[in-house]
Amino acid sequence: MGSVEEHSFSGPPQLLSAHGLLFDFDGTIIDSTEAVIKHWHKEAAEMGVDPEVILANSHGRRSIDTFMEFDPSKANWEYINQQEGLIPKLFGKDAVEIPGARKLLDSLNTVNAPWAVVTSGTGALLNGWIDVLKIAHPRCLVVAEDVENGKPDPSCYLLGRQRLGLSEDSQMIVIEDAPAGVRAGKAAGFKVIGLSTTHKISQLQEAGADWIVEDLRSVTLKSFKQDGPVQIEITNALVQAL
Repeated sequence: MGSVEEHSFSGPPQLLSAHGLLFDFDGTIIDSTEAVIKHWHKEAAEMGVDPEVILANSHGRRSIDTFMEFDPSKANWEYINQQEGLIPKLFGKDAVEIPGARKLLDSLNTVNAPWAVVTSGTGALLNGWIDVLKIAHPRCLVVAEDVENGKPDPSCYLLGRQRLGLSEDSQMIVIEDAPAGVRAGKAAGFKVIGLSTTHKISQLQEAGADWIVEDLRSVTLKSFKQDGPVQIEITNALVQAL
């Protein structure tokens, strides 16, 4: 894989069609990196663990999986919901929306298009951020406690399709920023748009992203009619140097 300097986000417009859209949340719709760093520094101090070790592997994963690795005594949903629910309250000023997210999600809700959030965060965390940042609420959610295995396991994205009321042969597009999430979407059999908001381009490529864009300003709703496909346009996708 080449370095960032060898890539150009200048691809021509492409029209994509799917029965529904499945969005990751943190790093895809919002950027709460600073808030999450502060949260894990606090947790690491209580566990006596180097926070950098945790942060190197925690993005895109469920907290319960991280705690199982570093302190199994805290790997329970009661504790995790309580702690994650505090993040938007304690560090709400440290989060911002990903460029283009608000406009895209509002446009989807305006026409009642089928879209869901599939996140490695808990319900308490997700709803806390939606309340703090006043972001459009998805038609349905899949959160960390809804599945037995987190990303890169595909079960969360398969559940997202099911909760949208779509059949097993429905074509879906996943929008993700983390390699673990890209792998989950691909393992579910879906097409994946990777956002280069939090990880290296090479990591998204290795995970199998079908398209890579800088952020959600490159994704626009073109059309949706009830019981028909959702049509989106992606612009300025990654063009690899030969």
